[in-house]
Amino acid sequence: MAGLIPEETIAKVRDNVNIVNVISQYVSLEKKGKDYVGLCPFHEEKTPSFTVNEGKQFFKCFGCGKGGNVFTFLMEKENLTFPESVQKVAEIAHIDVGEFTNKTPKYSNILIKINEEAADFYHRVLLSTNAGKRGLDYAHQRGLTEEIIDHFRIGYAPKRNNLLLTYLRGHDYQDQDLIASGLFVQAQSGELFDRFRDRLMFTLTNEGDYAVGFSGRRLSGDKTEAKYMNSPETKVFEKSNVLFHFAEAKKAARAEGHLVLYEGYMDVIAAYQAGVKSGIASMGTSLTEQQVYMLKRITKNIIINYDGDDPGVHAEERATKLFEKAGGFNLGVVVLPEKLDPDEYVKKYGVEKYRDEIKGALTPTDFYLKRLAKKYNLSNDREKLLYLDEAVREIAQLSNPVEQDLYLEKIARQQRVSLDSLKVNLIKYRRQFNAAQQHKGNQSMVSTERDAPPEIVADTSPANDPVQTRLLYLFIHSEHARDYLLENKFLFPDQNYQKLAELWLNFSETQEKPTVNSFLNFIPGQLQGIIVNAEMTDMPQDFSDRELSEQIHALQMRQVNDELHDLMNNLQDAKRKMDSDEIIAITQKILQLKRIQGQRGAYSGRKEKH
Repeated sequence: MAGLIPEETIAKVRDNVNIVNVISQYVSLEKKGKDYVGLCPFHEEKTPSFTVNEGKQFFKCFGCGKGGNVFTFLMEKENLTFPESVQKVAEIAHIDVGEFTNKTPKYSNILIKINEEAADFYHRVLLSTNAGKRGLDYAHQRGLTEEIIDHFRIGYAPKRNNLLLTYLRGHDYQDQDLIASGLFVQAQSGELFDRFRDRLMFTLTNEGDYAVGFSGRRLSGDKTEAKYMNSPETKVFEKSNVLFHFAEAKKAARAEGHLVLYEGYMDVIAAYQAGVKSGIASMGTSLTEQQVYMLKRITKNIIINYDGDDPGVHAEERATKLFEKAGGFNLGVVVLPEKLDPDEYVKKYGVEKYRDEIKGALTPTDFYLKRLAKKYNLSNDREKLLYLDEAVREIAQLSNPVEQDLYLEKIARQQRVSLDSLKVNLIKYRRQFNAAQQHKGNQSMVSTERDAPPEIVADTSPANDPVQTRLLYLFIHSEHARDYLLENKFLFPDQNYQKLAELWLNFSETQEKPTVNSFLNFIPGQLQGIIVNAEMTDMPQDFSDRELSEQIHALQMRQVNDELHDLMNNLQDAKRKMDSDEIIAITQKILQLKRIQGQRGAYSGRKEKH
């Protein structure tokens, strides 16, 4: 499976990187005992079940079942081949892997290859061609330096209809793949045209920082065309699962302590120039639940800084509700004065002032109360009472009593009313809120009971068989246990376990220093979960021949019980058919198995060890 990569290179990369450091770029991990835990990057969950064992250098999600080593993680997360994952880990860890880097393609997915080629093409056109001068002049007008243009891989799509098409065809890409990339429009005649023309191009990357699509900013004054045009959704680009600048921002989040969510690409870029490196933006659409989950995996500290105009503030309120619905976030909200967006604010007031705005982010409740106050004429007593009533209702929904006191005191002071009178209303609304929540919970229980799916039983399939897992663990880690099982001609009942035992025998005989971690790279992906499950379980190292004997006997008895179950069903069928010969034959087999059940010994062919 290692392909062109020498085993010593794989071992060098694996032995010089900590899986915790690599996975931390995708998941916010918290130390719990000897393990690190976080939210799974492979499926959505509310309670963390994703576990990383630093000592054994394995990960395992006990929710969806995925597991493996550092290479497996990147193969799953970034859809990489094994050689590509080795290269990626080497890049993350700044490890020199010699000539391999130059000999191996950086990515295997054809659509990512095409988008990467297009990103390089647009970038070169912008910076080094006469056709790109129009785009470069616009970029300079917007205050974009060459350093920023390079960092964000900004490019320019010229006015010509088929410049990119000609370029990619010249690199031997097939039309069916070019169509699937979303970079081209196909006429009814079947002819292809470049989708993006006369636009400043922003490269959109996935979480692994590979190009998967583009957003083009219109340069012409033709307002019949969309100001921004995104790539259509493809097999590698789903807008709801992509955030602009996310691959870079999540690294900065560890240093800055938060991620900052913006509305547009230029806002992210302006913030970056202002020293805020942790900025991200959704794809020109409303924030999605999938994007919220992506952020939750990285950090609970999120600052929302949309445009300061009315639509931006409305969008900020919607986003706040979405984060609160997901739960577990420490939210901050920035509303810039004069209805400015971040790009405009930085240009007008400078970098330092903008950083102060980020530091002074409001809590969601403060943001809501300030918004609420603007709806009323607070110099009018009738409207002030309406405001106070609505404000207390909002505060009543806070679960933290300290927060409740903080905001009650604030509005009492601002509106010059008695704190005690507000507390009376708070208690009333708190009771109403609790009653509503209880009623909602009861309704949910009734609905759940009515629509309840069949009971989900714990997975006891052979793929997660604790008895076979224990024996396989000892087979791999103990030469004595391996010899014992082989001498007794023991075969694992499940073919996957048996296959792993055979693969380990071959691997251990051909490797100078065989390890479980290196073994994982040489076995089929569908079998890796069994090994990881055995390694991530706290298996006792000590064992005896008696334990081995009892485990073998347990498997034998399980097989007997299964056969008995089938025979009893067959016996019932024979009785219904009144087939006396079949009844006698089945009964004899049942009696033979019953006698075996009564024998307490272990595997009949075993040799006792003393």
